Formats: sequence, structure tokens, C-alpha cells
Amino acid sequence: MAKRELNEQQKKFIEVLFAEAGGNPHKARQLAGYSEGYNTKVLMEVLKEEVIEATQLYIAMNAPRAAMAVVSGIADPTELGLKEKLNAAKDLLDRAGLVKTEKVQVTAPNGIMILPAKDSGE
Repeated sequence: MAKRELNEQQKKFIEVLFAEAGGNPHKARQLAGYSEGYNTKVLMEVLKEEVIEATQLYIAMNAPRAAMAVVSGIADPTELGLKEKLNAAKDLLDRAGLVKTEKVQVTAPNGIMILPAKDSGE
């Protein structure tokens, strides 16, 4: 799908949504200069794809801070509120696509594997 061009007011809405409005779409609508009667739900429906894209970018931009928070727990494991900070950092990193990898090693003592019966082909 081709990316559509936003007008200046729509661009302003997306910009202030992740800045001065602090994520509040009603406040962002006002700051972007939309009239008081303009329905925020309609605006969000129109800009849904752009808001999702901007959200992904915002999470990616904050991923380094989350990584630094995880590492800071090593430097000062007695930091007040560290557990909550680490949980939030891990959640953000998961959403950014940096998930913890787990390796599973399967061993068989005799080296015998039981396979399902072959299909008779009928």
C-alpha cells in the first residue's frame, strides 16, 4: 500500500501526540488546531496506520534507554524500584522486537527415536 501524504494539521497531530500531549489524543487534537467539535475518534480512525507507525518508532527510539536500564541494574542492584524499572524495560524491549532467546538442548541417553507410523498411501 502506498503511503499517503498527510496535511499539515494531521502531521502536527501525530507530532504532538508523542510530545506535548503525552499520548492523549484529545489533547493532541486541540494542540494540532482541530476545532472543539471535531471528533477525536474519527481523527484516530483516519490516522490509525500513521499512529501505529509513529508508536512503533517511539518504542524503537526508547529501546536504548530500556537497554541502559537493564544494564544499570547490574551496576546498582540495590537501586530503589529496580524490579519495576526492569519489568518495564523488558516489556519495552519485547515490543521493540528484542526478545530473550532461550536455547533448548534435547539429549537421548540411548540415541533411540520413536517415529509415528508411516502413512500407507491409500
